[in-house]
Amino acid sequence: MSEIVVKVTRGSLIESVHRADIAVVNSNGNLIYSLGNSYKVTYMRSAAKPLQTLEIILSGAADKFSFTDEEISIMCGSHQGEEFHRKTVEGILKKLGLNVDNLLCGSTLPSNREYSQRLLWNHAKLNPTYTDCSGKHAGILSVCVLKGYDLEDYNSPEHPVQREIKKIISEVCSIREKDIIIGTDGCTVPVFGMPLYNMALGYSRIASGNGLPQDYNKAADRIFKAMNNAPEMVAGTDRFCTDLIKNTHGKLIGKYGAEGVYCVGVRGSGLGMAIKIEDGNVDRALWPTVVKCLEDLNVLDQTESKSLGKYRNRQNLNNVGEKIGDIFPDFNLKKNL
Repeated sequence: MSEIVVKVTRGSLIESVHRADIAVVNSNGNLIYSLGNSYKVTYMRSAAKPLQTLEIILSGAADKFSFTDEEISIMCGSHQGEEFHRKTVEGILKKLGLNVDNLLCGSTLPSNREYSQRLLWNHAKLNPTYTDCSGKHAGILSVCVLKGYDLEDYNSPEHPVQREIKKIISEVCSIREKDIIIGTDGCTVPVFGMPLYNMALGYSRIASGNGLPQDYNKAADRIFKAMNNAPEMVAGTDRFCTDLIKNTHGKLIGKYGAEGVYCVGVRGSGLGMAIKIEDGNVDRALWPTVVKCLEDLNVLDQTESKSLGKYRNRQNLNNVGEKIGDIFPDFNLKKNL
């Protein structure tokens, strides 16, 4: 059963709680810390993007089209549709000889409410480059162009590029392809359902290289470095994934997935972590849980913890900005070894 990770107070009462399941594995694939059900099956959602991007490198598309760290990073990211994000996606498409009409991710407002309000106020004309998954879609299209695959249905689970991506994820996460549950993401491509343990294992491997064939290891290293060299492409200005990577100085990668999923891979220790918030909450529950876990695992030093403090503890405010309570993590990971 999921366990309480975050509490929300109003006055002297705990008014709400958020529950989660967590798996932490080491580079040998041992489950070393957990909370709740570490084998809970859920969808990786966008936390799968760094693993999906392995296909762009392994296929040869990254070298063929001379993708930069910024371009590889945005393929791994869920960006905010800021101008530099849109220009980066447009640059990828230009290298491919394609345009925004080839993207099948839809045209949506960014999840950043303040930025979305500005776009609406300025009557911005949305196109697929504003959508958070457009970098991933552009990356997938690069493989299709390289291999001569059909561009019209690259989002179908039966398309060869999607079958190749599924095979890669199966190998990296040590789960049989037939055991991966396929759903459809908001951006129309397949999503992968599997136990949290396997997600954590995949992130341990992509960060450390342990347990991967040599070509996979090199591709994983390229992704890890790209995300650290261009963290602004992973999420955006004042966004958690970007701030986490930027403030940990090359030691980890972290990636958010919708409905309260988060995965982290730590380079030096080879730790991999996967979190699922039971009710899917992000701002109140997911960010505090991630930071608290990394502190408990001694991944963050004092300076890094301080730099991420605004995500760990928040004030519960009323309509006029007065503090009427707190939002804070309250749990301890359970050691399994």
